[in-house]
Amino acid sequence: MAIATVNPTTGSTEMIIESHSAEEVQARIAEAAEAARLLRGTTFAQRAAWMLAAADSLEGQAEGLGELITVEMGKPIAQSVAEVHKCVKAMRFYAAEAEGFLADAPLADPSSVGASRAWTRYEPLGTVLAVMPWNYPLWQVIRFAAPALMAGNSGLLKHASNVPQAALFLDTLFERAGFPAGSFRTLLIGGSEVGSVLADARVKAVTLTGSEPAGRSVASIAADHVKKSVLELGGSDPFIVMPSADVAAAAATAVRARISNNGQSCIAGKRFIVHAEVYDAFAAEFAKLMSELVVGDPLDPATQVGPLATASGRDELAELVEDARALGAQVLTGGTAPERPGFFYAPTVLAGLTEEMRIIQEETFGPVASLYRATDREDALRIANQTTFGLSSSVWTSDALEEEWFTGNLDAGAVFINGMTVSYQELPFGGIKRSGFGRELAADGIREFCNLKTVWKA
Repeated sequence: MAIATVNPTTGSTEMIIESHSAEEVQARIAEAAEAARLLRGTTFAQRAAWMLAAADSLEGQAEGLGELITVEMGKPIAQSVAEVHKCVKAMRFYAAEAEGFLADAPLADPSSVGASRAWTRYEPLGTVLAVMPWNYPLWQVIRFAAPALMAGNSGLLKHASNVPQAALFLDTLFERAGFPAGSFRTLLIGGSEVGSVLADARVKAVTLTGSEPAGRSVASIAADHVKKSVLELGGSDPFIVMPSADVAAAAATAVRARISNNGQSCIAGKRFIVHAEVYDAFAAEFAKLMSELVVGDPLDPATQVGPLATASGRDELAELVEDARALGAQVLTGGTAPERPGFFYAPTVLAGLTEEMRIIQEETFGPVASLYRATDREDALRIANQTTFGLSSSVWTSDALEEEWFTGNLDAGAVFINGMTVSYQELPFGGIKRSGFGRELAADGIREFCNLKTVWKA
């Protein structure tokens, strides 16, 4: 099977790479298993030194890697370079913090359990399989790999098939920095081969970021083999604007939230729920700003919105818009695919949405925003929680009581108040409902793939 890099700006094929054979896959799993054995015997200080060397290497290649990302999946070049630097920051964070996050925790009063000493400790699980998407081809991987390796695990990567160059770069990044050979290995395989890798006894756990169907499949296989899984399956995040909010600031931030990464972000604001008192002002400003965005070649620094990553993604987005339009939705701006090469779609704002429209429940992965009018805070909450997803959320208000009320009642893994959702290595990241389970980043993320062992001493 061949794996291709298709430039989404032009639609042309840039590179074709042969996938790994069954024998190569087995060899890589064996390498990873041996690396896990070796890593278990290393110290945090040794792993930190290697991780810092990998971070320095990545930082030194930021411009070139940014261009690679943009050519493979189409995000504006400034965002691609920023993604590289975000990876560097996370790697240095875990190099500094891993030992503290995984430190032994003694029981204050061991006599309460009849012991002279009692404590808990974290130990690595072994080799962990990561199934990762294309939208943040370095960040999604590094935010798993940095904590996993610092905990003493090894990693196997099954990356999205449309970013093979990013996958191959990651294949040797950590080994070149000093980690044992096989500590992190890319598997160039199709989605149908993931099950056999996960079933392998040498693979101890799995993490997946991707679609709900992919998550269901991987979680099912992991459950069959009684293996730990962490899933992040996307979202349809609410962005709520109340009358006390700074409406101009909310509208400007809403645009950035919606079109970041060309609208292809799981944690992007997608459903904009606005109180009736400020709805008209917000809608007018939001649609105006969306209509003024510069769409074009993502390698051009002036471009604000590039193409979608794939032709199928562009077509699926267009189908959602056409379904809503046919059922009476108002198109405040956009709603078309420009007549040009590549997989572009115009920044779009839809209003007047009703329950029978697919866009109410399905994730819009592209620069299309859904606008809702809410009569009061209860109505805003009802609209926010009506989706099957529960990843993150954003609430705009200057009322402290409203802040607390929404924080306590939103079905989401995170609530951002007067700002757009962003993933930070210092904060845990993940969702509820059909957005998945488990957490990445912060202390929680590194502990996901560790055995929490209790030790009791007479």
